[in-house]
Amino acid sequence: MEEQKQREETLRARLKDKKRIVVKIGSSSLHHMKTGELNLTKMERLVRELCELRNQGRDVILVSSGAIAVGRKTMNIAPGEGQIPVKQALAAIGQARLMMIYQRLFAEYNHVTAQILMTKHTIVDDVNRRNAHNTFTELLKMGVIPVVNENDTVAIHEVEDTIGDNDFLSAVVAYLVGADALILLSDIDGLYTDDPRENKDAKFIGVVEKLSAVMDMGKESTGSQFGTGGMSAKLHAATVAVNAGCDMVIANSKDVSVIHKIMEGRRYGTLFLSQRDEAFRIADYIDAM
Repeated sequence: MEEQKQREETLRARLKDKKRIVVKIGSSSLHHMKTGELNLTKMERLVRELCELRNQGRDVILVSSGAIAVGRKTMNIAPGEGQIPVKQALAAIGQARLMMIYQRLFAEYNHVTAQILMTKHTIVDDVNRRNAHNTFTELLKMGVIPVVNENDTVAIHEVEDTIGDNDFLSAVVAYLVGADALILLSDIDGLYTDDPRENKDAKFIGVVEKLSAVMDMGKESTGSQFGTGGMSAKLHAATVAVNAGCDMVIANSKDVSVIHKIMEGRRYGTLFLSQRDEAFRIADYIDAM
């Protein structure tokens, strides 16, 4: 047991040296569950964490959900209501308001942010993917912190050509920019042998060294009316990240200060170790899904 603990500490310590980090936060983590309003205190703390990473000289990218939920609250439309065109309109309304808040918060810490909206075609088309890569590269050279979301105004979750969810999108971004760390902030502490909300005997898994050993542990469900991704989506994200040579951590977003704790190598969340596969191609993987 002691030897296992020491090995985990050694593996987590390598996170201290990561230079390019993608952080994903979901809708359920950004909103007050009872009211549907944005949790501005949590957003401010999140931005502060990201700015501190940037102040350390690291490249930082945020993948943020929340556009549709913000649009719903703005227009007083309940979750689940509305056909696809309504959701696309709500995404357009909410994305603008969400970015306005992010810009103000980042400016408070003297950092510049930029918005990047992506679709499946951004990734599967070679020219679009190269252009997206070039944009990210130049923004990071400028010291900008990009905020990324799927372009739900033209690709909604029920539409066939969507990327799917922001867990997977964040892994795609990590692949695209050559990130060496990906943090998925969710409403669960990490990966368990079973859903801990349904099975009290489920055991927490601290480190995943071989992804093939845990792929059957994914659950499709999500614990929130605002979220779209379950553990299954996170394991698909891990597949992309791990094969791209990027360590990935799933952690609880209840306290977003977990970000700097993870980057200090402390025992928070589940760490998926990278195993770069030079033959892995993101476009082929998406087409096969």
